[in-house]
Amino acid sequence: MFNIGAGEWLLLAVLGIILVGPDRLPHLASDAAKLVRRFKELTSQATQELRENLGPGFEDLNVADLHPKRFIAKTLNEAVEGAVPVAEIREIAKSAKIDPDLL
Repeated sequence: MFNIGAGEWLLLAVLGIILVGPDRLPHLASDAAKLVRRFKELTSQATQELRENLGPGFEDLNVADLHPKRFIAKTLNEAVEGAVPVAEIREIAKSAKIDPDLL
């Protein structure tokens, strides 16, 4: 979690006890947990409102998909999956005749 090892957690706990004091540390930890929980609720609500405002077709919207690199990659993958096969394009090109008067 948070890419922090056991040694770092121990160091943070010791620093917390020294700086805050052992009697106020549990209260501070519960306040921090409430703050994280509230932040998570707010982000969930914002994501839900975004889905509702964007309308149909965005029910499976993931906030991580809005990162520009991921958004472009996802859009390009969807376009490639729905593209016309190359063989079909070549057949159309062979059978297509261009009127010289139009050129």
